[in-house]
Amino acid sequence: MIEKQLKIKIRIWLVLFIAGLALSGITAFPIQTELAFLSRNSASFPATLGNWINTVYNAVKVTNASYPYLAYGTDWLAFGHLVIATVFIGPLINPVKNIWILQFGMIACVMVFPLAFIAGPIRHIPFYWRLIDCSFGFFGFFPLYICYRSIRKLEKMQEGKR
Repeated sequence: MIEKQLKIKIRIWLVLFIAGLALSGITAFPIQTELAFLSRNSASFPATLGNWINTVYNAVKVTNASYPYLAYGTDWLAFGHLVIATVFIGPLINPVKNIWILQFGMIACVMVFPLAFIAGPIRHIPFYWRLIDCSFGFFGFFPLYICYRSIRKLEKMQEGKR
C-alpha cells in the first residue's frame, strides 16, 4: 500500500471514530426527550429492556422536575465526549506524531469493561445494559487499532525515505 492510500485509510477510520464519539456525546444533551420517545415505544423492545427504559425514563423525568440542575451532569458527559473527539483531530492532521492519542484511545476503550462490570452492579445496572456499555469500548477499539497499525506502517515508510 502506498503512503497516500495509507493516509486516506487512516483518515477515513479516524473521521468515523470522531463522528461516532461526537454523536454519542451530542445524544446525551436531550436525554429526557430521547427516553420519552423510547418509553412511548417500549412495547417494541423485549419486556426486560422495555421495563428498564421505562424505569430510567421515570427516574430522569422525576429527577429533572425536582432537581433540574442534576441534568447538568449529562451535559458534562456530552461535553466530555466532544472534547475527547476533538483530541483525535491531532492524528487526523499528523498521524505519526500523534500516535500516542490512538494508544490513549485504545486504553480508554479497554477501561470501559472494568467500569461497567465494577460500577454497574453497584449502581444496579442490568447485566445486558452493561454489555451495551461495553460494546462502545469494543467497537471503538477496532477502528483505533486499525489506525494504529496503519500509522506504524506509515512511520516505517517515512523512516525509509530519510
